[in-house]
Amino acid sequence: MRRIVRANREGRAVGAYSVCSAHPWVLEAALAQAGVDGWLALIESTSNQVNQFGGYTGKTPEAFARDVRELAVRAGFPAERLLLGGDHLGPYPWRKQPAEEAMANARAMVADYVRAGYIKIHLDASMALGGESGGAAPLETAARRAADLCRAAEDARRQLPDGSPAPLYVIGTEVPVPGGEQLESGAPAATRPEDAAETVEAHRAAFARLGLDEAFQRVIGLVVQPGVEFGSAQVFAYDRESAKALSERLPVRPELVYEAHSTDYQTGAALAGMVEDHFAILKVGPWLTYALREAIFALGAVEAEWLGWRRGVTLSRVAESLEAAMLDDPRYWRDYYSGDEDELRLARKYSYSDRIRYYWPDTRVQAEVDLLVKNLAATPPPLNLVSQFLPAQYEAVRAGALENEPVSLIEDRVAEVLELYANACGASPEAAEVS
Repeated sequence: MRRIVRANREGRAVGAYSVCSAHPWVLEAALAQAGVDGWLALIESTSNQVNQFGGYTGKTPEAFARDVRELAVRAGFPAERLLLGGDHLGPYPWRKQPAEEAMANARAMVADYVRAGYIKIHLDASMALGGESGGAAPLETAARRAADLCRAAEDARRQLPDGSPAPLYVIGTEVPVPGGEQLESGAPAATRPEDAAETVEAHRAAFARLGLDEAFQRVIGLVVQPGVEFGSAQVFAYDRESAKALSERLPVRPELVYEAHSTDYQTGAALAGMVEDHFAILKVGPWLTYALREAIFALGAVEAEWLGWRRGVTLSRVAESLEAAMLDDPRYWRDYYSGDEDELRLARKYSYSDRIRYYWPDTRVQAEVDLLVKNLAATPPPLNLVSQFLPAQYEAVRAGALENEPVSLIEDRVAEVLELYANACGASPEAAEVS
C-alpha cells in the first residue's frame, strides 16, 4: 500500500480501490478480481456497519475480519495481499450521545479494529456530538478527536504480536456521511487546496500535542471532495478541470495521496483520470451491491421465463420480499428518498443510493434468494435466456470463462464493476512491483 502511494506521488498512474461491502458474494468477487490482477485486495467496513456492538451487520471487527480471511482462504487468495480497512472510524454511530460517551465508544471501537488486524484506519471525528451545535465539528475539534482516536489505535497496536504491521492512517473532515450523501440539485464543489492544507496542519498539530509524530508519518491518505457524488437518480461526473487546483497541490508532508469517497457510477475514464490526478484511493460500495441486485433481478426474470410454466416448481419472489422488508422497516431508506408512492417504489428498487443493500440479510429475503439459486442450479437455463437478461455473462459462458451457474453469474456482474476500478488503478502483477 505504501509503495502504491509513493508511486502515485511520483507520477505513476497506479492506485488502490477500496471495496466497502459486507455481502459475501461481493467480497468473493473482489478477491477473485484481485487474484486475477495479482493486486491488493483492500476490503473495508464502516463504523455503523461493524463495531463492538455488532453494527447493522451484527458483526464485531474481529468477526468481520475472520469472515473475510476465511473467504480468502477458500478462494486461495494470498494472505499477504489482503488488507483490511476501517472507514469512518469515530463517534458517528453514537453522535447523539454526549461527547465524552461518544468518544469513549469510538476509542474502544478503533482499538478493537486494530486488535482484529485492520491496517488502514480512517479516523473520522468530523461530526458534532450530543449537545453541540451544527452538523459538523470545528476543524480543530475534529483534529483533536482524531488524534485521541489515533492514540487509542497506537495503544492497541502495542498489544499485537511482535512484527505486526503498524496501522496506516487516513484523515480528513470533508467526507460524506456513512451511507452516502443526499445530493440531487448539483455536483459538490471540489475541496479548495488551502482547506486541504489547513486540515493536514490541524491534524499534524493535534497529533504532535499527544506525542504521535511518528504515527502521523504513517498517514497515507487525506479524504477530500474531488467533485463527485451520486443521488437517488443522478450521478455527478468527475471534472478534471474543476479538481485541477487540488490535484496540483498534493501535500508534501506526510507523503500522502487523496482518498475519494462516493466514486460509484463514474465511468472508467473518469476513474482513471482521478487516479492520475492523485485521488489514488477510490472507495466503492453501493455500485457493487447495485450490480448484485441487477444480476439477481435478471435471474428472477430468467427463472420466470424458464420455470414459470412447469408444474410443481415454486418460483422465488426476491423483489417482492425486498419490498415487504423495506416497508416493514423503513429506517434505512426513508430519509434518503422522496416523492409520491410510485416514485418511492421505484427508488426503493432502483436508486443509485442502493438502500436496498441493507435488506439482503433479512431472513425472508435470504430465503427467496436461496430458492432462486436452488431453482436455477438444479435446472440451468438455456443460454439464449441468459443472453436476454445478462448479455455480458452470456458472452463469458460462451467463451468458456464462466459457468452457467447462478452465483457465478451474479459475481461476474459485480466483477464487471470491479474491473473498471482495477483498470483505473493500473492493477497488474507488473504494477504490483512498484518501488
